[in-house]
Amino acid sequence: IADKIYDGNTTATISGTAALNGVLPGDAASVTLGGTPLATFANASVETGKPVTVSGYSISGSASGNYSLTQPAGLTADITAKTITITGINISNKEYDGNVTATISGTAALNGVLSGDVANVTLGGVPTGTFATAGLGTAKSVTISGYSISGSASGNYSLTQPAGLTASITAKSITITGINISNKQYDGNTTAMISGTAALSGV
Repeated sequence: IADKIYDGNTTATISGTAALNGVLPGDAASVTLGGTPLATFANASVETGKPVTVSGYSISGSASGNYSLTQPAGLTADITAKTITITGINISNKEYDGNVTATISGTAALNGVLSGDVANVTLGGVPTGTFATAGLGTAKSVTISGYSISGSASGNYSLTQPAGLTASITAKSITITGINISNKQYDGNTTAMISGTAALSGV
């Protein structure tokens, strides 16, 4: 039985080539395996080594009445979590503030949840956005973490945090304070005398 990604149903896929076991050599040409086999998981949820029930095989041929066919048993396969993503968010540009914190904007929504599970998978958590460095840059990469999912069907899904988001950090405006211009007597030129002690404001 082939492993599969969670798809909300119990259908299992049979792999390999079925062959009869136990037919006497003299009857091999007179007993043919056929039918329409069906493989079914007990339920659709994610699990490793889930038992699979197989039915639908049949035998035909002139000697088939001498045999009782047992359907395959003891077969298992894995149902693995379906990967889902988050859409609808952006990162706001910001003025340089000395830290790597990024502000998430927009409305986050889950993408990839099966329609039958929408009411049972809820997006939550405390998301944070982080620039790689605090310095200036255009379209700087931002790492997102902290989103989570809950609900009765959430165990069937694997949530991927948003990726590929960028934003810019622009220069912070600063000013100079503490200076004045001294009055002067006419001297025929445009030179002005600066007084006071210059200091930066806003760093």
